[in-house]
Amino acid sequence: MSLRFRLTLWYSGLLTGALLIFGVIVYLFINWNTYAELRDMVKTESKNLVITGTVMFDTLDLNLDRQSRIEGKNIYVQLINYREGNYRQSTNLFEQNFVIPYPDASQSLEAGFVEVMVELDHKKYRMITYQRPLEINGVLVGLLQVGAIPYNEDQFLIGLRNTLLFSSIIVVLIAFTVGLIIARKALRPIENVINATKQIENGADLSVRIPMPIAKDEIGTLVTTLNMMLSRLEKAYNELDEAYMAQRRFVSDASHELRTPLTTIRGNIDLLDKMWKQTEQQNGAISEPLDTVNFNGTHFELSHEAIIDISAEAKRMSTLVNDLLALARADAGYIMEKEKVDIHNLTEAVVRRAQLLPREAKWEVGDLSELKGVYIHGNEDYLQQLLFVFIENAFKYTPVGDVNFTVMRTEHHIAWIIEDSGIGMNPDQVPHIFDRFYRADVSRGVTVGTGLGLAIAKWILDEHQGSVEVATLEGKGTTFTVWLPIDFS
Repeated sequence: MSLRFRLTLWYSGLLTGALLIFGVIVYLFINWNTYAELRDMVKTESKNLVITGTVMFDTLDLNLDRQSRIEGKNIYVQLINYREGNYRQSTNLFEQNFVIPYPDASQSLEAGFVEVMVELDHKKYRMITYQRPLEINGVLVGLLQVGAIPYNEDQFLIGLRNTLLFSSIIVVLIAFTVGLIIARKALRPIENVINATKQIENGADLSVRIPMPIAKDEIGTLVTTLNMMLSRLEKAYNELDEAYMAQRRFVSDASHELRTPLTTIRGNIDLLDKMWKQTEQQNGAISEPLDTVNFNGTHFELSHEAIIDISAEAKRMSTLVNDLLALARADAGYIMEKEKVDIHNLTEAVVRRAQLLPREAKWEVGDLSELKGVYIHGNEDYLQQLLFVFIENAFKYTPVGDVNFTVMRTEHHIAWIIEDSGIGMNPDQVPHIFDRFYRADVSRGVTVGTGLGLAIAKWILDEHQGSVEVATLEGKGTTFTVWLPIDFS
């Protein structure tokens, strides 16, 4: 439920309560005033009437004094003679042919107002009567009833009640509608704040500012505060982004600059290695003793071992630098140049070259015919690197056993399946194996590596909209299933 709707509901609820209290007070006041006036009139008429009694031959005759007159209209008078068991009525009461209900003489009667129901023209009406007991020497002999039917008053109060009810409903509906409009206008600056923040969130553009409202109220203060906060965030973000860009440029430049000297070192070492081997082969043909040229077998052996170590370390550093360069390109948002690649030819070339990799495990290759005529939209060099990463990984962690390579094709994808019977790993470690520099505990100290190969493979897969599935168990080996989408264009 929106804030605008809740505010309108609260406002409408308070207005409804106020109108309800006001309507009840008005209705009760008019009700009391209307019936009080009618009762006063009935009571006054009763007091103005004089009753006379005549006794003849033990017969009591009760009658109204001739000087008594009924001033009010629609006033009904009924005189009950309990002793003779008869009653007298006013002319209007006699003409309309109905009797006002009266109590039995045995009941205790007191002067006062009594409401009774009378039937007139087959309809029942409420009548307000003022009764006055008549006594002679303390003995009840009669009862005077003066009454009026408050039909007009009842109809007036019913109309007043309906008017108050329906007018209150209309006022509340109008107030609710107007309240929604006013609330919407009042909260429009907050909507501007929400829209601006959504735009910043969706577009990641911290230079966007929230429009300032015209009124300098609490919302204006809020907008000013948010704009100042966005300015500080933009400045901090730009500083962090510049620092991050500088760091990425440093890694990229350092990796690039290290490649050349490392290549030179490796070339010179290879040249020295060849020269030492030639010297060793020609040793028997040298006329001078080896001591003369500061050369003997021990020096030769030690120097040659040192050169071999330097060559291995240089090769390892070259691999590390190449991996760092690939990851630096990934971080820098490097966009691969892609084209239509024959996946069958690429796979055959990688499988053939994989046979030359250093390994102890047996290399088994399945049928590759399913890949014939299948093309992938991608970068051929990076796809080869991707497949080499998984094959080298399988060789590295399979000191004894088999490494099997098979392929599979579905309607929209092809899969490279690399299955080994090596050391495997704990399945809980699978979510982390594609993190940089991560290596499973079971492999630390057993195999060499930098922990960057699978991170690079994951980047290449993401660039080609591919995915990988991993099934592994400690001591039972690991199976990587690499999926790539087929290009049908």
